[in-house]
Amino acid sequence: MIGRGVDTEEFTEFASVVTPRLFRSALLLCGDWQLAEDLVQTSLAKLYVAWGKVRKADSREAYAHGTLTKTFLSHQRVRRNSERPTAAMTEGLDQGSDPDLRLDLFAAMGSLDQADRAVVVLRYWEDRSVADTARELGLSETAVRTRSSRAMAKLRETLAPSKEATA
Repeated sequence: MIGRGVDTEEFTEFASVVTPRLFRSALLLCGDWQLAEDLVQTSLAKLYVAWGKVRKADSREAYAHGTLTKTFLSHQRVRRNSERPTAAMTEGLDQGSDPDLRLDLFAAMGSLDQADRAVVVLRYWEDRSVADTARELGLSETAVRTRSSRAMAKLRETLAPSKEATA
């Protein structure tokens, strides 16, 4: 135990389990490998500081994902850096997947505004309920449904093969 009664071993074990999941979510949220790493590190630091509260939560992982989402939204609001995701993302791709499809998905996710992207990641990637997503993002359930529907329609339109390519 160090600091304010933080059980370092317990936190380290938790962090090692949750970090890969947080990273995947962060990468989907922002579409940028380095920014995703930064968001996860910032979230882990916040979780460490609040560990006493986190360890008492019903779901520590849900708490961690909530922290990540709020960190992402806060970073987007600040806009103090000029870094932007690029169209080419080649690092760390799973060898068993279609890299072109992943790049298309990241580009399509990047076309969504930050709140819509957060709704899509929480609802469809993290498989959260409408109520949980609304609570985590501070939106009404109706707003989550509306944003979800609009975002998915935009993604389908963006990812649909063009008529010229199939002709």
